[in-house]
Amino acid sequence: MTMTEHEKLLAGKDYDYRDPELQTMLSNGRKLVKRLNESTDPAEKVTISEQLFNKIGVRLTINGHFEAIYGKHISFGDDDFINGNCFFQDSNLITFGDRVIVAPDTKFYCGEHDIDATKRFGIRPDGSRYLITYTEPITVGNDVWIGGNVTVIAGVHIGNNVIVAAGAVVVKDVPDNSIVGGVPAKVIKRLAPLK
Repeated sequence: MTMTEHEKLLAGKDYDYRDPELQTMLSNGRKLVKRLNESTDPAEKVTISEQLFNKIGVRLTINGHFEAIYGKHISFGDDDFINGNCFFQDSNLITFGDRVIVAPDTKFYCGEHDIDATKRFGIRPDGSRYLITYTEPITVGNDVWIGGNVTVIAGVHIGNNVIVAAGAVVVKDVPDNSIVGGVPAKVIKRLAPLK
């Protein structure tokens, strides 16, 4: 069975971003993100969020300017709070648990490229070149506080009851009940499990 370009994208395979289905998703995402950023009415923001995102829990707060590529690949839990100037490069699934706080200027990047520079560009049958991108999902557990100017890289799972210190670059999974910080982020303290 042949996979659609969208299925390839979600499976982490090389995909053609020019595919009409993906282009329609991108266009819809841009329009809804623009409307979300322009709206000041809380009820309207909820309606737009329901159209933009895959799933939203109750009491989602997006406080300030927000950016996403598709939107439809993002799922939020209950009581999530996203501060201003956050960027979701959701070329794969980004899934948040409940009570996640994201400080300003944080970035989530699902896309990545080959380490081998000779494998970063491909040639289509018509001779045109294209950038080869692979994607992996990002998941964030419950009761997580992500500090300002953090970068979370493709394929990362952040556990439950976690604090990610400001400025960290998270390149590997974060265990439950921990504080991580640095570039790359490492565990700097263990936290007592929540009751």
